Amino acid sequence: MNALRTAFEQSTAMAPQQGCSVSVWQNGQELCTLCAGDARPDSPWQPHTLVPIYSATKAAAAACLLQALYDCCRGPELEIGALWPRFPLPHCTIGQLLSHQCGLAALAQPAPLEDLEQCRAAIEATTPLWQPPHHGYHPQTFGPMVDILMLELTGQRVSDYWESHVRRPLGLEFYIGHLPQALYPQVAHLRTARMLGSMPRTPFYKEYFDANSPVHKAFNSINGYNSAREMNTPAAWQCGSPAKGGVASARGLAAFYQALLGRLPQSPFAADVAEWMSTPQCSGQDLTLLQHSAFTCGTMCEPAEFFPGGGFGHAGAGGSLGCCTPQSGVSFAYVMGSMELGNLPGPRVQCLLEALGTYL
Repeated sequence: MNALRTAFEQSTAMAPQQGCSVSVWQNGQELCTLCAGDARPDSPWQPHTLVPIYSATKAAAAACLLQALYDCCRGPELEIGALWPRFPLPHCTIGQLLSHQCGLAALAQPAPLEDLEQCRAAIEATTPLWQPPHHGYHPQTFGPMVDILMLELTGQRVSDYWESHVRRPLGLEFYIGHLPQALYPQVAHLRTARMLGSMPRTPFYKEYFDANSPVHKAFNSINGYNSAREMNTPAAWQCGSPAKGGVASARGLAAFYQALLGRLPQSPFAADVAEWMSTPQCSGQDLTLLQHSAFTCGTMCEPAEFFPGGGFGHAGAGGSLGCCTPQSGVSFAYVMGSMELGNLPGPRVQCLLEALGTYL
């Protein structure tokens, strides 16, 4: 872990006030958790500091749905129409939905994140822009789609299932809704990313700032908690969105992946769930991100520099990342308060992963 400590010290020295934390576990044991900078003004980042992790939540949400399917003796090959007859592509499978192949990233009409039935109606009214085997990241609609499937399957939303079946039994510092009010002071404040002056000149950002483009609509047709300012509120921490509602410490995010790999005592996840979440379902040009991507049932598995050694995981807006490598039993998590631009973590995280070297 000495190389990781050195890399972490070097990366944080460039911006000493920008709080962040990294945590590494292997085979059920916490190897290292490092912190730097401030979580709030005059409040240093601690190992138990919590922070919104945005789309890094998606892996935990997918794991819950897949475990619920397993408990019903089903799997990701189940057609969505069996649970949700009015879904626009009823013959698509749950695995195809979890790997962003259903073409419903951009809705025909906006809907509020906090009203699941309005989201359901908007999804049902939308004509898919593509079908399998094409894929494109669903940054926002992933949440209500997984929530509706979980509700139809178990009678519980993802946030309730996660709390009762995973977080509370394992004592994870990783909340999807249900954050106790006593822990509000432990939540770091997010700082907004630098904007237009330093915006990358890529096809994605050109489309993102065109309000009429499918890319813009993919990120904005679900309304609610779309800014760092909105995420710095108890309402956001309690929203329980399966797409971006997670609030976690680096330690808690890394421990989740240990549970997923079956390396924590009393893990609720079957080995099949980790297998489904580590097996690529699609790869190629992403019709939302406008770059190459690859997805499993609920996680990313490319680019290789973020998921080495056959690993998988999920990034979150601003630079957070949770991932694991099944062969080595290693899990890694990075969370931060000062957000960066980009759909994937930046050089700081890549440097930390490279420093882990043979551990992965």
